[in-house]
Amino acid sequence: MDAFDRALLNLLQQDGMATAEQLAAQVPLSPSAIARRVRRLRDDGVVAATRAVLSERQLGRRLRALVMVQLHDHAPEAGLAALRAQLQALAEVQLCLEISGPSDLMLLVSVADMPAFNNFADAHLAGNPVVRRYETAFVKKALKFTTAAPLAD
Repeated sequence: MDAFDRALLNLLQQDGMATAEQLAAQVPLSPSAIARRVRRLRDDGVVAATRAVLSERQLGRRLRALVMVQLHDHAPEAGLAALRAQLQALAEVQLCLEISGPSDLMLLVSVADMPAFNNFADAHLAGNPVVRRYETAFVKKALKFTTAAPLAD
């Protein structure tokens, strides 16, 4: 990966739908050379996906919560695997990370309102036998949100 690839990746992270012509206005290569490079970066899996970022507020999802989940120390592996699979499949869970520290998982949950969050927590966390406890912090304001990976130019 050279400096041209890194420059293209930085631009694609800002606008994944940019055309080769638009990219050529900012990277000193021809549109055909850029198109070949972008195709190679996609084929090699460096660009894993191109997605639209939707407005949560416009969609009616106004409550976001960070949920720290502590698991039981001696929970059976099958139960842990089932919980991980369940969390990965839930549309409300935007992010699920295994973390270090007193908690084992951190979730970013997006729902319409507090009753919807309570339903989510009751259905998927409170009654789950592998969940020891969970704590929730509700997002007051998103100051920054990005999926862009930092790349040197």
